[in-house]
Amino acid sequence: MKRAGFSTRWLPILLLVPQLAIIAIFFYWPAVHAVQSSFYLQDPFGFGSTYVGVDNYADLANSGEYLKIARFTLIFTVLVTFFSLGLALLLAVKADNVIRGARSYRTLLMWVYAVAPPVAGFIGLIMFNQSWGPLTELARSVGWDFKLGVNFNDTATAMVLVSVWKQVPVNFIFFLSGLQSIPKAVREAALIDNRSATGRFWDVTFPLLAPTGFFLLIINITYALFDTFGIIDTLVKGEPGNNPMTLVYKVYVDGFRGNDLGGSSAQSVVLMVLVLALTVFQFRLIERRIHYT
Repeated sequence: MKRAGFSTRWLPILLLVPQLAIIAIFFYWPAVHAVQSSFYLQDPFGFGSTYVGVDNYADLANSGEYLKIARFTLIFTVLVTFFSLGLALLLAVKADNVIRGARSYRTLLMWVYAVAPPVAGFIGLIMFNQSWGPLTELARSVGWDFKLGVNFNDTATAMVLVSVWKQVPVNFIFFLSGLQSIPKAVREAALIDNRSATGRFWDVTFPLLAPTGFFLLIINITYALFDTFGIIDTLVKGEPGNNPMTLVYKVYVDGFRGNDLGGSSAQSVVLMVLVLALTVFQFRLIERRIHYT
């Protein structure tokens, strides 16, 4: 395999400088600043700050509201990840078996990928409109008085549905690519050994998709924790009130609306540590059970 050759050692460094600068400016510097701010009580008008040590973290640990939001974030992340992966895998398996109109079928499933999260949230507002929303009317037909932005559980349901709808196409693309990369000889051998389609899927196809599934698991957890911000902000119409919110949205509400910069910074540090711990757990424990071919 040929390796790229450079006439001078400074050229590759020069090529890396723009990317390294972006990482340093937009990730490392804000992270360091957030850690520093979490130990201070900031004046809401920017006139100064007072060192308070770990008081901001203690307030979070003793806050019933914060613990409630943390529980909802956990449930929200599990539901969005599970249904996004499950539906995408089901659709990918069906699309892989389509012969006629396969290209059109796959295009219809993937087009949602181009929709931005705030736009997806706005579409959710239309679909769940309390007066004439199609999904609201469907819920009423089965006796469910759906009230987006008023009822906690109804709003949480809408948040999960819209978030899943937005993420399914991304998972679908990867799962379909993984299915199409399985050698035809392996499929034919599995067909001889096991006549059951369900048995072949769980014994042969699913293990071969494990590396793709592991990658998507990390991507979907990150998506549910962070990238759903635009959807949540749109669905609650900028007025969270008693509506459900995730940890990342609470950072925004407390920091930019409550002007509690110290508390907001402490929340962002806690969230960053949790995500780091989750990532280490996934790679250390789950990846050991994944076999790459």
